Amino acid sequence: MPGVLVTRPEPGASRTARRVLEAGFQPILLPLTETAGLPTDAGQVPADAVAVAVTSANAVRHASEEIIAALAALPCHGVGKRTAEAARDAGFLSAREGPGDAEALAENMGDIFSGKTIVYLCGRVRFPVFEQRLERAGVQVHPVETYDTSAVRCSDKDVLALTSGQPVDAVLLYSAKAAAAMQVLAARPALKLLFEKTRFLALSQRIAAALDYGAGKAIEIAATPDEDALLALLRAPC
Repeated sequence: MPGVLVTRPEPGASRTARRVLEAGFQPILLPLTETAGLPTDAGQVPADAVAVAVTSANAVRHASEEIIAALAALPCHGVGKRTAEAARDAGFLSAREGPGDAEALAENMGDIFSGKTIVYLCGRVRFPVFEQRLERAGVQVHPVETYDTSAVRCSDKDVLALTSGQPVDAVLLYSAKAAAAMQVLAARPALKLLFEKTRFLALSQRIAAALDYGAGKAIEIAATPDEDALLALLRAPC
C-alpha cells in the first residue's frame, strides 16, 4: 500500500489519516508543526467590534473561555466549513461558512463591514494579506492572537522508523511552515532516498512556494484550498 506522509498536527492529523486510508493509501503520521495557546482576555476585545473573522480552526480551539464569552454573541465569519464548525463548537451563536479562501473571505467581509471594526482571531504566525485586504476596504481589523505555531524537530531515526525505510509516495502539506520544514527534512543525506520520487501535494500556491524544492520535484497544488481537493490530487494519476 503506497505510503502517504500526513504532516499536519492533531486534532486534524487523525481525521486526515482515516480519509487517506479510506482512499487506499497507508497514512504515516509525522506532524511537522505544533500549536500552543497564548494568553488572552476580554480586555483585548474593542467595545465597537461588530463581527469576528476566523481563518484557522486553531484560532477558536485555542481561544480562552473568556474571549469566547466576550465574542460569542457577534456574528463569526469562518473561512470555510470546518472553521465555522469549530466556531460553533467553541460557543459562537452564529458562525457563517465562508468561501474557503482567506482572500475571498476578506473581499466578502470588506463589502459588509467597511467603516466598522471587527475582531480577527488568529495565530501569531500568519500571512498579512487577509488583514491588508480588509484594511484597504476600510475595515478596522483588531487581531487577537490566540495561538502560536512552531516547527517540530524530527530525527533521522524517527523518520526512518515511521516509514520503515521505504520511499514515501506522497506528502500532504497544509501550511507554509510545514512545507519549509519538509524541505529541510527531505534534504537530509540520511533521508534523501525516501523522497526522491515523492509527490508533494500542497493545499495552496503559497504553501507550494514555501517548499521551493527545486526543479524536477513533483509539487502539485489543490484546485481549491480544502482537504477534499487535496485528497483528489492524491487519488489522481501522477
